[in-house]
Amino acid sequence: MLHIVNKSPLEKPILDTVLRLAQSGALLLIEDGVYAATRGNKAESKLRDVMGKLKVYALAPDLAARGVADRVIDGVATVDYEGFVDLVTQHPNCQSWL
Repeated sequence: MLHIVNKSPLEKPILDTVLRLAQSGALLLIEDGVYAATRGNKAESKLRDVMGKLKVYALAPDLAARGVADRVIDGVATVDYEGFVDLVTQHPNCQSWL
């Protein structure tokens, strides 16, 4: 399953819920959700802990738009819009967490 999160971990607890419930698959951080993929934030250790069971991606244009593209956590893969589409097609189930 592909889990898609678009809310900042500083604003909403959605990421915590996803990390608690997701058993496998991939996590794609988009829009303000990309803040979770940056070094030095409160979600960093949580993301590192789940990288064994979830592959974590962040949308590169959203990172760039927020000025944090140079602060991505090691192990988080960045994807462009084409990569976003590829992730959706690679995973038979997608869940957007609101």
